Amino acid sequence: MNAPHSLAPIVLFGYKRPAEIRQTLDALRANYLASQSDLHVFIDGPKKPADEPKVAAVRAIVDAAGGFRNVYRHYASENRGLATSVITGVSAVMAQYGKVIVLEDDLLTTPNFLDYMNAALTHYEHEPQLFSISGYTFPFTKPANYPFDAYVFPRTSSWGWATWADRWAKADWSVADYDEFVADKTRYRQFAYYGSDRPRMLRRWRTKEIDSWAIRWCYAQAKHQGVTLYPTVSKIRNIGFSLDSTNTSGYNRYETLLDPGTGQTFTFPDSLICANHYVRGMRQRFSLPTRLTSRVLSDLTRMRRHLSF
Repeated sequence: MNAPHSLAPIVLFGYKRPAEIRQTLDALRANYLASQSDLHVFIDGPKKPADEPKVAAVRAIVDAAGGFRNVYRHYASENRGLATSVITGVSAVMAQYGKVIVLEDDLLTTPNFLDYMNAALTHYEHEPQLFSISGYTFPFTKPANYPFDAYVFPRTSSWGWATWADRWAKADWSVADYDEFVADKTRYRQFAYYGSDRPRMLRRWRTKEIDSWAIRWCYAQAKHQGVTLYPTVSKIRNIGFSLDSTNTSGYNRYETLLDPGTGQTFTFPDSLICANHYVRGMRQRFSLPTRLTSRVLSDLTRMRRHLSF
């Protein structure tokens, strides 16, 4: 593995949204560390003839992109789909650098996004339980007595994220143990505890209703008892809720408060124990309001004792 530069490379995925990728690149270029960072841009090929003009417009914008240490452009000759593009693209860049910061073409970053991601990658490099780093978070109110600029939660995020080669290598993209997982009620309940949507999404991927790399990455982290680091104030805003979006459309229920982006140093928690305040907030966002049986409630209470202050 060759690691030619201390800052993590940025890997950006796009397809056929010229207006969105222009905004994404403009915001990324405004980052304090942009001029010192390598940028790899992967643009998927058109799915049908009607997509060709939009894909061509996206490539023209990327061709003109500057303001980074180096810009590497990767244009697919045919449509591969987002999941295949992300898995193969991240793997290729990871093999060269050993760590990556990943964005899609509808994510606006604050000016200190790259500072935060690189600082966290350095801080937790040798903490294998810290599986990934997210740049996005919901607009939670930070408790007055919470001293850190980030918190941990056992669920990955795909909106501006980073990871290392050893964690990425733990993902089994075929999910070969899916049947065993479904049969293991304890593992199944634990997976659902941090989002009742997760088992449903994994099942829908399994039945080919959706083509998602993200739920498989989420499953890999859960299988290895990993956690993700989230900022207390978001450094990402998603602008991709449109008809041309791959996985989002319509109303954005994930709108958040943004970090003003002036701070370039951060205080990270050394303990990877989940704080109660953020566990409650994240579970409310991701879990359906259901009536729990006494058995499930007992299991959840037990898990909280191990995972919370």
